[in-house]
Amino acid sequence: MNRRPPPRAVVALLVLVLGAVTATGCGGRPTTHHKPGTGHQEATGGNGTLLTTQDGSGHRLREVPAAGAPTVRIEARPDSEGGWNVHLVVERFRFTPDSTGGAALPGRGHARLHLDGRETARAYAPWAHVPAGARTLTVRLHADDHTAWAVAGRPVEATIRLGAPAAATGAPTEPTGRTLTITIRGHSVQPPPSRVELKKGERLTLQVTADRADTLHVHGYDREAALSPGRAATLTLTADRTGLFDVETHGSGLVLTQLVVR
Repeated sequence: MNRRPPPRAVVALLVLVLGAVTATGCGGRPTTHHKPGTGHQEATGGNGTLLTTQDGSGHRLREVPAAGAPTVRIEARPDSEGGWNVHLVVERFRFTPDSTGGAALPGRGHARLHLDGRETARAYAPWAHVPAGARTLTVRLHADDHTAWAVAGRPVEATIRLGAPAAATGAPTEPTGRTLTITIRGHSVQPPPSRVELKKGERLTLQVTADRADTLHVHGYDREAALSPGRAATLTLTADRTGLFDVETHGSGLVLTQLVVR
């Protein structure tokens, strides 16, 4: 018996359903697969500018503007069983292990560890362990598609020398830059509030001790630190935005200093 062909509307509906299944995959989630013959880095280059230059380990650089770019700083402490416990202090960056291999999204990805100039491991969280014997550690930030985040043609990275006096005593390595120490007693601020001039890209560490609980806040950078009575609070930032910015306390409303970034 001859069967009548299905109506055109039914055929169109089947095409739409099959197309949706193909686009989302079996699990129903959008995939990041690219067409044959297209490299993954080229297929996911919608964020930043994908450069032809590489980072020295075969990963292409993904250029982003300095304003809002991710940064990384390294703190290393000796482990009692050997090697170093490393803390990666990042700004404007989030570790996203679940999406590694996907598209490059701003402020997301993982880090790669280079010991004495050789890439040895990846870090998908702020903490990592480095075995004994290494002399220098470089940490470089990468996007989920494995390209290296870069500013002005240089990878976003930080380097420390393991075994330096600061690390050997168990204290975290200090970032390069300036340190400003401020003491608050009642409504008195010492040294008296003034303007601190910084060059764009310079690091500033604020060490503030107050006699009451409060919150330290840097306007324009949206950085905060809790103040506990009699205990020094430390806040480190990179002056990557130009302008005039107030540093104050939230509770008492005291202006501690002003940052002038040129």
